[in-house]
Amino acid sequence: MTVTQGRYPPRITGMALIASDVDRFETARPRLEAIAYRLLGSVSEAEDAVQETFLRWHAADTGRIDVPEAWLTKVLTNLCLNQLTSARARRETYVGRWLPEPLLAGDPMLGPADTAEQRDSVSYAVLVLLERLAPAERAVYVLREAFAYPHREIAAILDITEAACQQTYHRAKKHIADGRARTEIDEAAARRIVEEFLAAATSGRTEPLVQLLTQDAVSVGDGGGKIPARTKAFEGALAVATFLRGLFKPAKSKRALVGGVPEIYATTANGGPAVVAVVDGRIVGITCLEVTADGIAAVRSQVNPDKLVRATERWAAEEHPEGPLYTL
Repeated sequence: MTVTQGRYPPRITGMALIASDVDRFETARPRLEAIAYRLLGSVSEAEDAVQETFLRWHAADTGRIDVPEAWLTKVLTNLCLNQLTSARARRETYVGRWLPEPLLAGDPMLGPADTAEQRDSVSYAVLVLLERLAPAERAVYVLREAFAYPHREIAAILDITEAACQQTYHRAKKHIADGRARTEIDEAAARRIVEEFLAAATSGRTEPLVQLLTQDAVSVGDGGGKIPARTKAFEGALAVATFLRGLFKPAKSKRALVGGVPEIYATTANGGPAVVAVVDGRIVGITCLEVTADGIAAVRSQVNPDKLVRATERWAAEEHPEGPLYTL
């Protein structure tokens, strides 16, 4: 049986694509997408990397590949490393602050969540910290921490020695650990945190917000040049609280900007508490809250429409019987 039509292009070598090759790849696709998302922080870039991996698989002599999973992971990882190198140059010209693309709870691209390490590796705070790592450090950390690859296999994927892989992993893990204090939060706790946060943010006063924030709290947004977002982060509890008080104050200008009246929901994104703003079924903003034992340490808002497409699709596919908590 051969496959010659549909989403898959003809085999580059001129041979027909064998259906079993497609099945092998589709079995691996969820894991490949989860790896690529963690490495790149962007859904569209992750999907492009996975599709390019498919094209390479399509062109390869698959009968001579002993371990397809290892081959696919190696190809994908190295494509992502090349992408990360070029992405750094592109992000220097990005309008405003670049933040990762948030994913709502249950999105398969979030990948495995069986262990605390796996859940932590895709948290929004860690995705932000991963941006500070060198591409090789990022790859080693993701493959080891999120997917439990042995150092021997990671070394083979990256064409480095096992000792170098171990050193890179420990260096990357230290950078991540130094950047944050991990706090595990279940879905019920996340909702309570968001409800308390929204109550304070819509109170019209700064004091309730200051009490929820850590003294060194920060707030930053990513509008991608399409939606206004301050380039420089607000720093300190009072500055962040003052900004948030104004952000959650209803105004005609804000409604005109997003094309309607935003409905505000409590949800989770990347495993953590998040605020979602929805207009006519379309997500116009996701605010991720980084919670520590001392309070909310960071408020990161993604309002770039290009980075909200997948979240909107998932939102539209689910029911929301509890309804919005507020409208702005």
